[in-house]
Amino acid sequence: MTEQETLGYDFEKAEPRWQAAWDEVRAFAADDHPASDRPKYYVLEMFPYPSGQLHMGHVRNYALGDVVARYKRARGFSVLHPMGWDAFGLPAENAARERGVHPGEWTLNNIAAMRATLQRLGFSLDWEREIATCLPNYYGHQQKLFLDMWRKGLVERRESSVNWDPVDQTVLANEQVVDGRGWRSGALIEKKRLSQWFLKITDFAGPLLEGLDKLDRWPARVRTMQERWIGRSEGARIRFPLEAPPQGFDADLDSVEVFTTRPDTLFGMSFVAIAPDHPLAAKIGTQNAEAQAFIEECQRLGTSEEAIEAAEKRGFATGLRVANPFAPDETAPVWIANFVLMEYGTGAVFGCPCGDQRDLDFARKYDLPVKPVVLPPGETAAGFTIGKNAVTADGTLFNSGFLDGLSTAEGKRAAIDRLEAMGVGRGVVNWRLRDWGVSRQRYWGCPIPVVHCASCGAVPVPDEQLPVVLPEDVTFDKPGNPLDHHPTWKHVKCPKCGADARRETDTFDTFVDSSWYFARFTAPHAATPTDPVAANAWLPVDQYIGGIEHAILHLLYARFFTRAMHETGHVGVDEPFAGLFTQGMITHESYRDAGGWLSPEDVERTAEGVVRRDNGQPVTVGRSEKMSKSKRNTVSPTAIIERFGADTARWFVLSDSPPERDMEWTEAGVAAAARFGQRLFRLVQGVAQRDAADSAHGEGGNDLRRATHRAIAAVTEALEGFTPNVAVARLHELTSALAEAEKSDAEGIAAARREAAMALCLLSAPMMPHLAEDMAALLEPGGPLVVARPWPVAEEKWLAVDRVTLAVQIMGKLRGTIEVAPNAPAEEVLALAEAEPNVARLLEGKRIVKRVHVPNRIVNFVVAG
Repeated sequence: MTEQETLGYDFEKAEPRWQAAWDEVRAFAADDHPASDRPKYYVLEMFPYPSGQLHMGHVRNYALGDVVARYKRARGFSVLHPMGWDAFGLPAENAARERGVHPGEWTLNNIAAMRATLQRLGFSLDWEREIATCLPNYYGHQQKLFLDMWRKGLVERRESSVNWDPVDQTVLANEQVVDGRGWRSGALIEKKRLSQWFLKITDFAGPLLEGLDKLDRWPARVRTMQERWIGRSEGARIRFPLEAPPQGFDADLDSVEVFTTRPDTLFGMSFVAIAPDHPLAAKIGTQNAEAQAFIEECQRLGTSEEAIEAAEKRGFATGLRVANPFAPDETAPVWIANFVLMEYGTGAVFGCPCGDQRDLDFARKYDLPVKPVVLPPGETAAGFTIGKNAVTADGTLFNSGFLDGLSTAEGKRAAIDRLEAMGVGRGVVNWRLRDWGVSRQRYWGCPIPVVHCASCGAVPVPDEQLPVVLPEDVTFDKPGNPLDHHPTWKHVKCPKCGADARRETDTFDTFVDSSWYFARFTAPHAATPTDPVAANAWLPVDQYIGGIEHAILHLLYARFFTRAMHETGHVGVDEPFAGLFTQGMITHESYRDAGGWLSPEDVERTAEGVVRRDNGQPVTVGRSEKMSKSKRNTVSPTAIIERFGADTARWFVLSDSPPERDMEWTEAGVAAAARFGQRLFRLVQGVAQRDAADSAHGEGGNDLRRATHRAIAAVTEALEGFTPNVAVARLHELTSALAEAEKSDAEGIAAARREAAMALCLLSAPMMPHLAEDMAALLEPGGPLVVARPWPVAEEKWLAVDRVTLAVQIMGKLRGTIEVAPNAPAEEVLALAEAEPNVARLLEGKRIVKRVHVPNRIVNFVVAG
């Protein structure tokens, strides 16, 4: 016997051998354009940030995509399945500061390490199309896209309020402000107004919202999240004149304009609240030290809605008052409130405690009036009061003058009509979506291709001077952006007038890099950002796969960018991703002792429990949760590959649970996957060694043939439905059927066994491609690679059901079962049912008054006596 026959499946030798064979024939290289005689299929997983190490979440993500790519390729599709790297970002810059290495060196080394791991896993990726966003041959084209959008009116430079870290000397996103401090420096955040570059995503707010209706292969919750983020709301803008504004106030500060979705509740107005960075608040702050202190405190909170929602609702009474337009004799106080966002609406709201829980809580805290104006169904006006809860559902308006008796919907329209007639308001559609500020004070990002000239202003870099390449000779010994400190890079001549000028030193938000990479993959070596012919042939992506954490920003920005690229002639589609799948996370137990968190490699299970591997001391076992570096509960794919092989890692992450759910990584589960692979190999090996082709016409193999073709149909259905775990279960069933058939020597069984064995090779190939190739080579030495073979097709004659099981009931209670031919005559079925031993015993001595027969399902006897 050979060494392989003695040892079973030798993954250490098989995996590199088959990977080399695939590379030799360029098995996964996509056509420049989809083959005209085959349908196209573009499958793409969200590309990774090159942190240096893959984790098992990556393995699950890319294994899911690889199953789709291999399956579709076998079904005759022209498949595009590329890979790249989201390679700019702050971690590389931090590594440069902390380790004294250049961000580019750190990033490219990490890419090399992660690429090697992906290749060891045998994913069917077209590496000839690999891109990295940190290379000029990618980001130079991104600069071109930006300039084209600028020419199209989709880019704007303006002042905006930002979170400023005074130590790191950079703008921070809201999510990077923790308890009012910079997430890295710990410095108290300041609010500053800086000139920033914006992409005008709000120009597409309507189409982005409407486009969600067509994305029927996206998860409903993702579409809902995007719908809420875009945030279309109908309401009114209302101008409230200030009562006796203080001296020194400019004419444009003599009123407060609010946006509201509930103009019907104006009769219940208790206060007006303005954002801490509202111009009126800023003016008040210059005259009132207490007001200024409150404003500064609010500004340290951060401006994310999550932070504001979680914070205690607080306000500062300005002493100013405004008149209610529907009740001019009534005035309401103006407050500065920490829960009002300048970025939403007008930066001011009117508070009606009756109809809004936040307004009610604020009014109760500061002892402001609470006037009920919405009457819930079933309540009477005479006895209704507001308790702890506001009336947020629809109702009938009362205590509201001309609106009394109207429904809330009718009242909104009537209120807007009256405001417009009075000239103090108008009906409007408001959007929660804000323009996308893309300026970042970072080195390791794509340079914004703009030159600032004292005479000409902001001037685009000419196309022929692209790419604007990052300088490599930068230092990180000073806070802030190294591009600002570089002695020469930023000093250039104005492209327009030739005078001394200065380069833009801000770089793009890294979300820009990932907003169009899917289009670049269609022609990664083109001299232009896209080859429109290739882009229009391949796009949209047929199946996009990634985590739910990217449901809003990345996907929304990519949808906007695709529309902007359509406007500028780079692509011919509006939506980038026709289908979206959000996979669950990989979880693992966490471990810790008095010294802190321990990795899974540090512990072992004994009869006494979980202990440290090095000293046997007991360990505290935490719940299974998302793998994270902070809790050290990660498992290295490399360690799993070396111990069990790539196919075991792939099989396990695909088999444990539905792919949209979280799955727990367990040592026992991995070991079971490895054992199944060996069992499957030995079964096929036994068939290859033992069975020559005998007569395929003997009846002895019919049961196995039925099992084989039903497995083909079931696995095909499971992969079409994106449920690889179901496919895995069906392959287990066929493997058991083949194992049972090993015991038979009936005529025709050898041919049936070989058919089943080859079906197992082909059906398991999307999940365990190396093992599949090894098994197929045993069955057909010198035969074609599995990756070149077509997907098996189930024969209808073997799918027909030859027997059905019927429930037999007496008075509706199950008393037995019978097996009959499908659609057997009723007389035959009823006779068999009545003769079933337990049923016959229970019917003895009773009169059957009715016999009910539901074909292929049940028989029920209705009896008397």
